[in-house]
Amino acid sequence: MTDARNPATGEHLARLHAGLVARAAEDGLLDVAYRTVDSPVGPLLLARTPAGVVRVAFAVQDHDAVLQDLAVRVSPRVLEAPHALDDVARELDEYFAGSRLTFDVPVDLRLTAGFRRSVVEHLPDIPYGRTASYAQVAASAGSPRAVRAVGTACALNPVPLVVPCHRVVRSDGSPGRYAGGDAAKHALLELEARVGRAA
Repeated sequence: MTDARNPATGEHLARLHAGLVARAAEDGLLDVAYRTVDSPVGPLLLARTPAGVVRVAFAVQDHDAVLQDLAVRVSPRVLEAPHALDDVARELDEYFAGSRLTFDVPVDLRLTAGFRRSVVEHLPDIPYGRTASYAQVAASAGSPRAVRAVGTACALNPVPLVVPCHRVVRSDGSPGRYAGGDAAKHALLELEARVGRAA
């Protein structure tokens, strides 16, 4: 039974939090909004800045560590604000349901730079349901010999799924490694192959 003088119920706290988020946004104090969502490849942390989606992280990447990294590299003004990421969550749901082939949400690539950023910017050129080798991506990014650097850029891609690094595979066609885990990469490639076959 809740004491009326101590209204610290879940509902009351949720209202307080929502009010805090709204005031922070109105005052320009919300630099990074985040939420977690369930997905077929496990819980995903989604984060955005006013410029766009800045981070998508798998559970194996340690969500707490990712939030700490965002606080250091982007801004300490990080706040859980689920509604600020409703559009991202919706597009991910549509992707996993097989009804979305590309993402339309804006992306903020401030967490990657130089050649790695060039690689990440080329990843959306790989069509849904198709793959490209690390060597092909290196050539597309302007450095044909930088195959290992492409692997590193994919591993450090701050916005996997939204920017499809899972479509980059080894030259022999085998999937290779993935920041979200090998099983997640297999699942994503199989999803896209299945949807492609059904189209």
